Amino acid sequence: MTAQKRTRARYKRIILKLSGEAFQNRRTRLGIDPGITAKIARQIEAVRALGTEIGVVVGGGNIFRGLSGQTRGIDRNTGDYMGMLATVINALALQDALEKLAVETRVQTAIEMREVAEPFIRRRALRHLEKNRVVIFAAGTGNPYFTTDSAAALRASEIGADALLKATNVDGVYCSDPNKNPDAKLYKTVTYAEALARQLRVMDASAFALCMDNNIPIVVFNFFKPKAFERVMVGKRIGTLVCGRR
Repeated sequence: MTAQKRTRARYKRIILKLSGEAFQNRRTRLGIDPGITAKIARQIEAVRALGTEIGVVVGGGNIFRGLSGQTRGIDRNTGDYMGMLATVINALALQDALEKLAVETRVQTAIEMREVAEPFIRRRALRHLEKNRVVIFAAGTGNPYFTTDSAAALRASEIGADALLKATNVDGVYCSDPNKNPDAKLYKTVTYAEALARQLRVMDASAFALCMDNNIPIVVFNFFKPKAFERVMVGKRIGTLVCGRR
């Protein structure tokens, strides 16, 4: 059965980009909800069982967001570093949830903190992936003024990922905000050039440019629909595929 599933995997190696808000319970305002984190871990476990090598980049917006710190008088550089540390907290929470499922996991950080995680070393990350370990990349790029979208695109480029999967709470990329426009059109496939021409907000500009320059397909999908991650990985046409050509 496992061998059969592996032949169906759409991508061999991927980066999954998770926002910090993915870990948050909006109703209870709990920054990291253990139940939600466990659900995320189970989705990752199911995709790993397909034989896919998985790197995860996590955000930290459920704990602290650098830009919001500016509005409260915190220096932008300091705020961004605080946000990077928040991503490490989320990474450790996800690692704990995955290890409870007996999934071998490593956390690598762009800012050294050897007592809790490995420093990011590309060759070591590749070795972990080849051994079917999930690698969680935390602390963004290690530099202020860059988002975790940029970190995801950078890590995808560095590890030679076949695709970058951006987990969201909407069904994909729309022509306008679907929360404001009920008639907004969902794109199933769009090229990099079309996304730029139509000013579609797929990812931030630097992240998008990295993916386009390295020809890394981007899949934007609703992670919170049942088995959505697994369905993307077995080739189901859900979400929006952004690529070089149709």
